[in-house]
Amino acid sequence: MPGLTRWWSSRSDTDRIEIYTRWSFHVALLGLPFVLLLATVSTYRGRGVAWDLVLAVGALVTTAACMVVAETGFRRGVVPRVPLGTALVAGAVTVGTGLLVTAPRTAEGVPTPTGPWYLALVGAAVVVALSVTVPYRRLLGWTALVAALTTVLAAVRGTPLVGAVVVGLSIAVAIGGFVGAFRFSVWLLDVVREQERARGVQAQLAVAEERLRFARDLHDVMGRNLSAIAVKSQLAEQLVRRGRPGAADEVAAIGALAGSSLAEVREVVRGYRAVDLRSELAGARSVLRAAGIDCVVQGEEAALSEQAQVVLGWVVREAVTNVLRHGTGGSCTIAVVESGPDVSLTVTNSAAGDVGAWGSGLTGLSERLAAAGGRLSAQQHGPEFVLAAEVPA
Repeated sequence: MPGLTRWWSSRSDTDRIEIYTRWSFHVALLGLPFVLLLATVSTYRGRGVAWDLVLAVGALVTTAACMVVAETGFRRGVVPRVPLGTALVAGAVTVGTGLLVTAPRTAEGVPTPTGPWYLALVGAAVVVALSVTVPYRRLLGWTALVAALTTVLAAVRGTPLVGAVVVGLSIAVAIGGFVGAFRFSVWLLDVVREQERARGVQAQLAVAEERLRFARDLHDVMGRNLSAIAVKSQLAEQLVRRGRPGAADEVAAIGALAGSSLAEVREVVRGYRAVDLRSELAGARSVLRAAGIDCVVQGEEAALSEQAQVVLGWVVREAVTNVLRHGTGGSCTIAVVESGPDVSLTVTNSAAGDVGAWGSGLTGLSERLAAAGGRLSAQQHGPEFVLAAEVPA
């Protein structure tokens, strides 16, 4: 059981909704043989083991074929003809066998009304299995057909016309309700999947935008300098070839320009890789809330040295990354507290999942803090995981 709980907690919200929706279909279909058995037992007068066996096999084959049809629909495939044909044939055998098994039962020899329910139950199973992929209008047509056949069969089996019509309408409403509920679940699953894809595309666009920004900054810095170096190199070459004075000055200017270009590139890279604690806290609040995790930030206005901000910024990055990668839901609190010569940053989260695993990320972070004269601790306190870092202010 703990393994199952851990597995469920490690699933994303999209995976959980998909698992719930898929198994709702399968559980509903798995109930078909048991319901048919109950309908048979209620009015059964033994006709032999052979009939019982045919009825049971037909119900099981129908259920298995319907489950294959539904599963294929969840995987966005075309409804397979073989399982669908198998379901229809096995369903017809099941209905026919059920009608024979529930032949006249009353003392007056009047057929019992149980038989038509076989047609209704088997038809409902097929319609529910098809509801994953088949358009809603066609499902309504299938539902109307099952209800009409049930009405006719009930009337033939001795049910008064008004009662047969009521039975048919009841079947239509019941199947329509089931199909509507399941179709809504499939629609909700599609919406969640689309949001997941949109979130992934948004993340990719953000990465692409950052790459473009870096490329633009690098081009602006290096374009002019490299052009100047090229021109001065050609000039120095001509001066050397002609033996004129000034070539050494041009070469020296080229060296100076190359040195300044290198310094400017380092500044661009340093700015690109710089870690600002206040920006990291704002980003953490935004991304966690977007992921459905309540985030509270305390003490973000603390005045810290550049080194402390860089180190604690890395702590925030790693903690938020762990929560997003391994946890779902819950809440997260990030607190920055100045206490004398030191400053501490505490990240407390109750997100479900293995967010406290001490892997290479936390190991590297601990080494980074140790190099800056700080320390890192990570502990589980009941349902909460607390990551605490302390560095000189």
